[in-house]
Amino acid sequence: MEKITIAWIALSFFTGFTIYLFPKISRELALGTALLSLVYGIKIFSQPSTLNIRLLDRFGVDLLVDQTSAFFVLTNALVTIAVIFYCWQTGKKAFFYMQLIILHGSVNATFICVDFISLYVALEVISIAAFLLISYPRTDKSIWVGLRYMFVSNVAMLFYLVGAILVYKANKSFNFEGLINAPLEAIALIFIGLLVKGGIFISGMWLPLTHAESETPVSAMLSGVVVKAGVFPLIRCAMILAEIEPAVRILGVATTLLGVSYAIWERDTKRTLAFSTVSQLGFIMAAPSAGGFYALTHGLAKSALFLTAGSLPSRNFEELKTRRISTSFWIVLAIASLSISGAPLLSGFSAKALSGKDFFPWQAILMNLATVGTAITYAKFIFLPHQKSKSVAKSAEADNQKKIEPNYWWAVLPLCGGLILGNGFNYQEAYVLSSLIKSLVILAIGYIAYFLVVKSLSVSLPKGIEKFDNLIGMMSFTLIFIFLIIWARISALA
Repeated sequence: MEKITIAWIALSFFTGFTIYLFPKISRELALGTALLSLVYGIKIFSQPSTLNIRLLDRFGVDLLVDQTSAFFVLTNALVTIAVIFYCWQTGKKAFFYMQLIILHGSVNATFICVDFISLYVALEVISIAAFLLISYPRTDKSIWVGLRYMFVSNVAMLFYLVGAILVYKANKSFNFEGLINAPLEAIALIFIGLLVKGGIFISGMWLPLTHAESETPVSAMLSGVVVKAGVFPLIRCAMILAEIEPAVRILGVATTLLGVSYAIWERDTKRTLAFSTVSQLGFIMAAPSAGGFYALTHGLAKSALFLTAGSLPSRNFEELKTRRISTSFWIVLAIASLSISGAPLLSGFSAKALSGKDFFPWQAILMNLATVGTAITYAKFIFLPHQKSKSVAKSAEADNQKKIEPNYWWAVLPLCGGLILGNGFNYQEAYVLSSLIKSLVILAIGYIAYFLVVKSLSVSLPKGIEKFDNLIGMMSFTLIFIFLIIWARISALA
């Protein structure tokens, strides 16, 4: 299994760099690599034992493959497959598929790394590949959004690298476990780097603009899997080191509340989904032991939503309320929205139920409030008008055909299928009467609040924290916040 794992990681990079030699089959090569990742993810998911790999002794690479990794690898594989299908007949060049599959491989690498230097390399490759995909259209706006992302990412990784050096200085090793013996500033610096990469809390406010203004398949890839490359190391550290876990949970709750507060009042479909991504990443961090399955359900749902939002006749909710969309589109929106909202019979319900069992008592009230906010957010999609007659259907299709990609349905099929089939995971543990009642009550409260309050009001929250000039300041504030949290925790233990 060790050799298979190394070959699996190397395959994506080998494929990426050989695609230029065979540009006519670039799509097939990329799809084949993603399918092999899916097979590998299923294989490690079916094996209860963990795999530890150490290369180059303590100075080199430490890898850990376990059930938590499996969920994230499966998410990456399914979303990448969906994106490739979506782009199949769009005329994308070999360069696009090269960057896509390199991004896929580097994201996979972050899901098995347990040393800070290997993780640093993988995150930097992610930054380069993501920048090239964001700026792929070569328009002024796409290039600016890409450069903005790259600048913020590079500054964050400078903080991270200093923290990694301090960890090595304290332990003569870069392994994650060295955090417990590292100085507080090392933990804070590493955390700020990962928080920015993951688009978490106010230090991640680069995310809404970047995800909303990227091309539809790139948005799906970014929100579906790329941001999880920053989240996964945080929950891995929380699971390895109990001393770190409270800080991760606190940041998770704060991120959830921040993201959902903006998502509720946003009137642009893609920006709503982007702010929701911020919120849902907080859910993953707030319950680390259940974070893998939650990440899978979120990745599938969010990718389906972004791919569908890109096919709607408008990005403005007010305009969409006056135009009936195709029922087939509405069904995809409903399945993905209900899953994220935690509706029964979809995998999002099981994910939220399992996460709820892992919440500390102080988290429960705040996370339930955030779940109500999630229901309100996705009510905006669920209650969009859709066709009711053949004549409306024809006009809806006429409006939408301009933007529908030929392989759209092949793309959303594995995503929606995963949301339905994934509902069977830990079925008996999730489907208890209390969880069912709680879910239905939260959905009812959310929908009532949407119709009575949110639908009729227009609230604009401040967007200053999203401005490029303020992003570095947000990093500094978050750095101080993290330092104080960890210092308070360690002082309490002492």
